[in-house]
Amino acid sequence: MVPLGSLWLPILVSSVVVFVASSLVWMVLPHHRSDWKGLPDEDGVLAAMRKAGVGRGQYRFPLVDFRDKSPEMRKRFEIQPMGVMTIWPPGRVNMGKQLGAWFVYLLFVSTCVAYLAGIVLPAGVPYRTVFRVTGTAAVLAYAAALIPNAIWWGRSWSTTLKEVSDAVAYGLLTGAVFGWLWP
Repeated sequence: MVPLGSLWLPILVSSVVVFVASSLVWMVLPHHRSDWKGLPDEDGVLAAMRKAGVGRGQYRFPLVDFRDKSPEMRKRFEIQPMGVMTIWPPGRVNMGKQLGAWFVYLLFVSTCVAYLAGIVLPAGVPYRTVFRVTGTAAVLAYAAALIPNAIWWGRSWSTTLKEVSDAVAYGLLTGAVFGWLWP
């Protein structure tokens, strides 16, 4: 058993490595550029949304009660468009705040990975063993939560699979750092 406090260095370094890697993935690599589409007649759609008073929040449309089996409710499922959307508050996107929250999340994942590894691995185990345990835990932490968005909320499978592949890379980087810095 390895105490969590003695794993502060792999926690911090793996968080920094994944932060840098994720920044490169989103700013340099081209594979996510096709994940988003613009709205047809974007100006008209946005004007209609402003006129309707659509504010910050999460929306599902049409808003239906899935337990209601009436013909009227069934008809609402046949209309287009149908989907979900998230509306952000007006103003510039605060990337500093989002990047800070992302780094806190990375620290959280690395701390959870360290906690698990500290329980199951003794000090001095080989790199490969540490890599397998911590890499697997980190891949699960980064990737597993992405798939329900495609299953339940209609997120495109191609976008989801690209994000899962990014998450696998982040998990493997985390495992590599833990293997390298394991006491």
